[in-house]
Amino acid sequence: MTETRTRPEGPSAGVVGPLAPAVRRRRSIPVGSAGLPLLGLAIALTCWWLVTTGFGLVHPAALPPPQAVGTSLVETGDVLVPALGITTLMTVVGFLLSAVAGVLIGIALAASRHLERMFAPLLVAVNAVPKIALGPLLVVSFGWGAKPILTMVFLLCFFPIVLSTATGLTTTPADLAELARSLHASWWQSFRKVRFPAALPQVFVGLKVAMPLAAIGAVIGEFYSDQPGLGYQILQYNGVGETATAWAAIVLIAAMSIGLYSALYLVERLALPWVRATTSAR
Repeated sequence: MTETRTRPEGPSAGVVGPLAPAVRRRRSIPVGSAGLPLLGLAIALTCWWLVTTGFGLVHPAALPPPQAVGTSLVETGDVLVPALGITTLMTVVGFLLSAVAGVLIGIALAASRHLERMFAPLLVAVNAVPKIALGPLLVVSFGWGAKPILTMVFLLCFFPIVLSTATGLTTTPADLAELARSLHASWWQSFRKVRFPAALPQVFVGLKVAMPLAAIGAVIGEFYSDQPGLGYQILQYNGVGETATAWAAIVLIAAMSIGLYSALYLVERLALPWVRATTSAR
């Protein structure tokens, strides 16, 4: 008697042995991706409530309970929501400027060893300067308005982008570089078809590191500016003793950073579809 076997259909067709559970686990990733962040948020809010209200370990003047922050957020929404728009605009514009400049500088450093030796120490020195100390000097140099904020964002963001771009362009896989040489590709053809696409994963690493720094730079810049963003509102409300509202502004900054980082992650997924197909997933 012969045994009839049914061939599996779908994405897991032909996958047997230890790979089959991995395929089944991969199907459940979208559910976990949506639920786990919410679970982490619930745990964080619970710990916050326990520290401030449940056990009373921290005075409300230093860290208001989450319910007080939520109430202040609702009551001052007409002030904080427009401030959120201003801070988001400064963050995005400054990040885009630093991304363009950082990628171009990284390309230049990767293209010339002499340029790298000349300017790499200067870039490290600029990055080492405490940016908060530059706030008043930027106001003196550029005056009031958006320029000091954008400059602060740029100074905080550009270094990781430069470093990741230069690293990606100087670590092209040997087999791809040899293939370009065997085809007698010019420098521009090799850069456009091989080196830069191979460096894009590293470039996005620098961009994702720089995105939260952009939000930090925007808030620091608003500390010394007349722009009524969230950083400006934090100083104003904290100065009059309304710490709950100041913390509401901080919560909005955190939410803004998560949203912008998630958008950048989505751009990476859409722009580099081959990365997940050619690397192992957790």
